[in-house]
Amino acid sequence: MQGSLMLDIGGTWLTAEDRHLLRQPEVGGLILFARNIEHPRQVKELCRAIRALRPDLLLAVDQEGGRVQRLRQGFVRLPAMRELSRRADGRQLAEACGWVMATEVLAVGLDFSFAPVLDLDHQRSAVVGTRAFEGDPQRAVELIEAFIAGMHAAGMAATGKHFPGHGWAEADSHVAIPLDERSLDELRAYDLIPFRALSATLDAVMPAHVIYPQVDEQPAGFSRRWLQDVLRGELGFRGVIFSDDLSMAGAHVAGDAAERIQAALGAGCDMGLVCNDRAAAESALTALQRLGARPSPALARMRSRAAEALDYKQHPRWLASLGALKAAGLVE
Repeated sequence: MQGSLMLDIGGTWLTAEDRHLLRQPEVGGLILFARNIEHPRQVKELCRAIRALRPDLLLAVDQEGGRVQRLRQGFVRLPAMRELSRRADGRQLAEACGWVMATEVLAVGLDFSFAPVLDLDHQRSAVVGTRAFEGDPQRAVELIEAFIAGMHAAGMAATGKHFPGHGWAEADSHVAIPLDERSLDELRAYDLIPFRALSATLDAVMPAHVIYPQVDEQPAGFSRRWLQDVLRGELGFRGVIFSDDLSMAGAHVAGDAAERIQAALGAGCDMGLVCNDRAAAESALTALQRLGARPSPALARMRSRAAEALDYKQHPRWLASLGALKAAGLVE
């Protein structure tokens, strides 16, 4: 059974320190960044080494398309999702993007990408920007639903982010604490629409490190009001909740690393991410060991459901999907 902490490593192979850390049962997942990735064969070898050590770990990456694409050399360079909304056949292209992305990620041994983005493009947030499918919530739902259908067809679970919507807050939660001053009713009328419409389709949700002061003084990822009352209660979401990276500046309002992961899990997150800060990850691990935190059995649904595919690039759907994206001028 997976633990409740997802962390990262520093390089393209496992060090002795990495191996020791990953053996701790409280560690349930590992996320790869660009520094961990050289080419498909190397990523596959790294994943095999991790699986040999801990077969149960969830292995993740951020592979959205556009500027957020960690797997690059030897992988299809997908467009920013905002490009799809400009196409009459956007739904078909979105499904093709979802299938191609998921197939490539799964083929190297990873379980899932933290995708898709459900944030709306309000032309305010630079950190969201073209990562968003649309500004119009109904059109966004159509495109996101198609992208998820492609992911699911490939065997990958889908994670919607960043609940309840990061598109209005202008500050970047990586380096600041963003505020969204709108009321809950205003959010229901716009940004919550994709999360509501897709609550039964998404396998997981990642909340935003954004404070919505008219709803709660805590960022959404630390708020029982948001995660329990709204996401679980009002929207009826029954999947996994991942925290966003608890090392980001937007998470620091909850205290040190130990306090942050306790606050995230206490609010309702099933797994907390602590990335790019090994000392913070170790502190969070110590806190979980002290608490004796019990992991959620729901995390198992995030494992890859793909059949073993030795040469997916000869698969008829691969050829058709890539052909459609090339014909649309979205990939090379």
